[in-house]
Amino acid sequence: MPWQNQNGGGNSPWGQRPGGGGPQPPNLDELLRKSQDQLKSLLPTGGGRGGIMVVLLLLILGWAATGVYRVEADEQGVVLRFGKWITTTQPGLRYHLPYPIESVQTPKVTRERKVEIGFRSGADVGRASSTRQVSEESLMLTGDENIVDINFVVNWVIRDAGKYLFNIQAPDATLKVVAESAMREIIGKTDIQSALTEGRLQVEKDTFDLIQKTLDDYGSGIQITRVKMQKVDPPAQVIAYFRDVQAARADLERQRNEAEAYSNDIIPRARGKAEQMLQQAQGYKQQVIAHAEGEASRFLAVYQQYRVARDVTTKRMYLETMEKIMGGMNKIIIGKGAGQGVVPYLPLPELKKREGAGK
Repeated sequence: MPWQNQNGGGNSPWGQRPGGGGPQPPNLDELLRKSQDQLKSLLPTGGGRGGIMVVLLLLILGWAATGVYRVEADEQGVVLRFGKWITTTQPGLRYHLPYPIESVQTPKVTRERKVEIGFRSGADVGRASSTRQVSEESLMLTGDENIVDINFVVNWVIRDAGKYLFNIQAPDATLKVVAESAMREIIGKTDIQSALTEGRLQVEKDTFDLIQKTLDDYGSGIQITRVKMQKVDPPAQVIAYFRDVQAARADLERQRNEAEAYSNDIIPRARGKAEQMLQQAQGYKQQVIAHAEGEASRFLAVYQQYRVARDVTTKRMYLETMEKIMGGMNKIIIGKGAGQGVVPYLPLPELKKREGAGK
């Protein structure tokens, strides 16, 4: 290169020092004059002051054009004036005062984000297929003073980009703390059995509402889209014993169902039998009363006849009574004249045998 020429340095841009002692420093006046000449050559014919104004106008227009910006369909524009948020713009071609007066940020507002509570998935821990448990987040106390291990995910989007960027510090961390706190509050009002079974959907709904309310109170500009419980289990240290308890409760429920089925079978039959006995008793009662009334009526009729004809009625009653008594007996009738020379004989052993056979 010329300035590296060791043979006198005559081609050096700095020239030679007097006496050949090396290159000289540049002449500043000469450099300024050359720069002005080059600028004048760029200006229109008849330049001078008017040409300078044109250049300045072009520079101003170029600077003003830096304020044009575009907000995409999935973005919101947050306009800052000297670092202070002044407005939020929607998708389209927009304009703000040039830098450094105003600037703009355009965060994505339709992209769904998520925060994981109680665990970290493979993407977070740097391994594609592994999940790391975070027990200090996942272990929670239920309403019946049991401990439950919960992993859940909160999905969210940015609803207001300006509030999201400037109303709260570290919005992602804030959302995580709010979500964990809300879940602990809801689980603290729920029994463990409900949280493990049919109550999960209600827990998710109540947690969703509480998280959204808290974030709205903060003015966070965040919209929760879903709260999903990934795992709800007893702590790993006691899960075997808990399963035994669950099995015992299942046996209890089964036996209770069997007892209820037996009760539903035996009680209606017992009630039916009791009703049958009551009906029979009522029938017997009516029968006895009717019979007694009939006998009383008969007695009264006989009594009336007795009052009218005592001898005839007495003889009739005697004959009817003897007919009832003697009608079913084995008997031998001996006439008045046929009993001469006959020894009366009463066969008592034979009569006892007949009585035994009759019984």
